[in-house]
Amino acid sequence: MARMRAVDAAVLILEKEGATQLFGLPGAAINPFYSAMRKHGGLQHVLARHVEAASHMAEGYTRAKAGNIGVCIGTSGPAGTDMITGLYSASADSIPILCITGQAPVAKLHKEDFQAVDIASIAGSLAKMAVTVMEPAQVPGTFQKAFRLMREGRPGPVLIDLPLDVQQAEIDFDIETYEPLPIARPAASRAQAEKALAMMLEAERPLIVAGGGVVNADAAALLVELAEVTGVPVVPTLMGWGTIPDDHRLNAGMVGLQTSHRYGNATMLASDFVLGIGNRWANRHTGSVETYTRGRTFVHIDIEPTQIGRVFAPDYSIVSDARAALEALVEVAREWAADGRVVDQESWAEACAERKRTLHRKTHFDNVPIKPQRVYEEMNRAFGPGTRYVTTIGLSQIQAAQLLHVYKPRHWINAGQAGPLGWTLPAALGVATAVPDEQVVALSGDYDFQFLIEELAVGAQFNIPYIHVVVNNSYLGLIRQAQRGFEMDYCVQLAFDNVNSPEVEGYGVDHLKVAEGLGCKAIRVTDPSDLGAAFEKAKALMAEYRVPVLVEVILERVTNVSMGLEIDGVVEFEELAERGEHAPTALVPLD
Repeated sequence: MARMRAVDAAVLILEKEGATQLFGLPGAAINPFYSAMRKHGGLQHVLARHVEAASHMAEGYTRAKAGNIGVCIGTSGPAGTDMITGLYSASADSIPILCITGQAPVAKLHKEDFQAVDIASIAGSLAKMAVTVMEPAQVPGTFQKAFRLMREGRPGPVLIDLPLDVQQAEIDFDIETYEPLPIARPAASRAQAEKALAMMLEAERPLIVAGGGVVNADAAALLVELAEVTGVPVVPTLMGWGTIPDDHRLNAGMVGLQTSHRYGNATMLASDFVLGIGNRWANRHTGSVETYTRGRTFVHIDIEPTQIGRVFAPDYSIVSDARAALEALVEVAREWAADGRVVDQESWAEACAERKRTLHRKTHFDNVPIKPQRVYEEMNRAFGPGTRYVTTIGLSQIQAAQLLHVYKPRHWINAGQAGPLGWTLPAALGVATAVPDEQVVALSGDYDFQFLIEELAVGAQFNIPYIHVVVNNSYLGLIRQAQRGFEMDYCVQLAFDNVNSPEVEGYGVDHLKVAEGLGCKAIRVTDPSDLGAAFEKAKALMAEYRVPVLVEVILERVTNVSMGLEIDGVVEFEELAERGEHAPTALVPLD
């Protein structure tokens, strides 16, 4: 039996489990772990500038590719507390990441030692497991259990806290015979699939709602197959966007109070049955339960038993992994289709398609300062179906979800439930690390961009190229819009006269100088007619220099974005599209 330090065993296990990409910062209490990384090789490491950013990089890395598990690593004390937002964001969206922290020696834990904090207790409510390992011999089993927990059931993050003496103690360990623990996944039975399918086919106007669980299960192709065999249109949630291509004839559009399509909401309101797969009925998708459920029958499929009935009680439910459920549903649907038992849904599908053809928002504006709708129109032109979009929260995220197009799973990467400002930039670095040969485009408002702007240096240092579109209105735009109900515009303005950069004309921070000072390339756009050329230049700069490229777009200061309190009460603040020229990049032209 090989004799080695506990941290040597931990590093070998990471490699054996396939978690070979780490993001983090070394420190005194985690240096033994770093020494094991250096000794063994096999692991890649990106040095972040802030530990919260490292946790979001790990999230982006996980979200980008099926099977990935990003690892965030930091020292004791504040490094662990900095990870908390990342743990929250990952937990809320069912994303597995492994956070590893150093810790004071075991004998010092109750003595208020320097940077000794009970991080396991702090992180406990946000992680599937948060544990301080007190015995060196428990290190291999703890890591083995962590990987099983992250993968099993509803995925989520784990935190492992390693005291200094535990890290350095020698143990007996044999990596050659180490095996990952088996993963149990509940699966829909034949009888359950038949019942759910029968309920759907008995309806006159059925819909399938596809959530992030379909993405996590890598089951988008099965979802599309189910839709095509049955003829039932699909509503992707924000986390499930891309599970069916936006231009597919059975994509009925997104539903919700904010990140939604006019035609998606109209179709939901016209439906009489909904089959939800791997979704959680988020409040910004449903609005009030009364409006959302009125006149409709619901079937809910989810891998987590306690998710069933959390928001409202469905008429029927199945606890199942999304892939397993879709496999069973497709099998039954194909058999029934061959026997002529699948009801023709063509007239309902055509009604959904007609709404998709006619209910558009206007995007083509020539105003200066630039209206944000035009930015997304030009992004649709500039960036193709293979583009990976990354964003978090704000008017930019909401309006982008209303106007951009997504065609593949994991091509809209969004901190959906937590929505932490600052998430976009480091998450984009994680995504670009996971898929280095693909086009990654991040989208931020100016405040989101400023939160963790120092991480641009990480992209420059490690040659992680991506394009970051920053729509700058020098405002906390979403909060300003929310404050309209209080008849105030209070503490939300970011504008000031920059004495060093008069050319920004009162918009405050000179993002170009900051980006260039951190080793990146940057472009500023003030005229809508220059947007297309700017995006093409950004692509060229990214390819030439292999660093992040900022495209800052100076917007009008105030734009109110479509939203409401009910899915039948979304307020449209801007002109709607009446002719094809009003929305030239719409999926289906008006004329």
